[in-house]
Amino acid sequence: MTDDFSVVTPDDVEPESFDTVDLSHLKYTEALGCTDTRVTLVTLHPGEGVTPHAHERQEELFVPLSGGQIEIEGERYDVPAGGVVRVGPEPVRRVVNETSEVHTWVVVGAPPVGTVDDFGEYVLPEGVEEVESDGGT
Repeated sequence: MTDDFSVVTPDDVEPESFDTVDLSHLKYTEALGCTDTRVTLVTLHPGEGVTPHAHERQEELFVPLSGGQIEIEGERYDVPAGGVVRVGPEPVRRVVNETSEVHTWVVVGAPPVGTVDDFGEYVLPEGVEEVESDGGT
């Protein structure tokens, strides 16, 4: 029997803030031992959203655990629980929450460019800047 698997819960990972917005997320990549993907858990409270961004080479899958909203190239899509959204490297995307409920997303990116601490090749649209962060909230 192989031992090449991992089971990780939210309690196993310390929350961190994004470089571009003071919003907490959980980086599962290292805890899972992932070598070919990045895995992040993002929880959005009403009115919150991540910074619009793209990547140079990384495509992403967005999976809402209980439904959610995503903007791709400025157009908002409502995604039901069980839905999956794939976004190639170039389109500008962001998960948002313009509802009265909390939304949680699992975000999977491949290939895993950069390092666990530095996502690398993260592209911000013109006029969007990184913000100072305390490393977690």
